[in-house]
Amino acid sequence: MEAPAQTEEKTTGWRGSRELWLDAACDALLEGGVDAVKIQPLAARLALSRTSFYWFFRDRTELLDALLERWEARNTASLVAGCEAYAETLTEAVLNLTAVFLEEADFAPQLDFAIRGWAHQSEAVTARVNAADDRRLAAIRAMFARFGLPPDEADVRARTVYLVQIGYIAMQVRETLATRMGRIPAYVKTFAGQAPAERELARFYARFGYKPGS
Repeated sequence: MEAPAQTEEKTTGWRGSRELWLDAACDALLEGGVDAVKIQPLAARLALSRTSFYWFFRDRTELLDALLERWEARNTASLVAGCEAYAETLTEAVLNLTAVFLEEADFAPQLDFAIRGWAHQSEAVTARVNAADDRRLAAIRAMFARFGLPPDEADVRARTVYLVQIGYIAMQVRETLATRMGRIPAYVKTFAGQAPAERELARFYARFGYKPGS
């Protein structure tokens, strides 16, 4: 169905908005996989007419592509930004990256899980996931290289960090904040090859409102 001409109502109004439809599609993806992302059920979820959808997307394919773009813009971009964040030491850099995985407002693990599940049904999505993984690993390698690690070591340490986190996502591991924080010093030592300084850990804990021993 051809979309109506661009108007003020194209982006907002009683038909909802592009972001509203995309939010609903994302929720459906998380709840039921890509097969749950269908126009009529989304319209029912939003209490809007099916035709309202076409003010914002040409068809379901465009909506699905927008979901992939949102995932890349959210998860991959936040990971890259975490790798590039200022750090005085390698251990601080690893803590910055670790924070990305814990701050789900930026990196959404359930969205990553859903996209990877979708990839099992689509070669095109598999290619997008592989490209995202390559970009993420390149950013982590660059982070290690920034602190003088040789290429081979930077690559192995980057894979160690990333594959551990992907394992958390794939296994849908659930830990309490205290449990995860209790493991952070050992994780950092494993990833970086050196233990974080107490002041670095203190800043990291404060970022999440965590007080050791509480």
